[in-house]
Amino acid sequence: MGYGADRESGKGGTMANVIDDATIEYVGILAKLELSDEEKEAAKKDMGRMLDYIDQLNELDTSGVEPMSHVLPVRNVFREDVVTNGDGREETLLNAPERKEDMFVVPKTFE
Repeated sequence: MGYGADRESGKGGTMANVIDDATIEYVGILAKLELSDEEKEAAKKDMGRMLDYIDQLNELDTSGVEPMSHVLPVRNVFREDVVTNGDGREETLLNAPERKEDMFVVPKTFE
């Protein structure tokens, strides 16, 4: 792909200059898209704008910024796993047409 090789050699100035037809074709194959010529040109421009924005972000001084995985603080929102309504075994077994001790009695399903 044109991006890495041209970027490392210092050619091209901005990232948008290194987006070529082969790159768009390859991205289309990876995404399993069939693009018309107009869509390929639009995609080339869009990708160029995205890469120019990344260039702009790379100019920022982030040396004092601690890496993070989330923008907002993340905490466990699950409640403690505590039984609050009891087992309800007796009430459930009251609905059984036939029961044996603490179990439902059901017809055999196979011999």
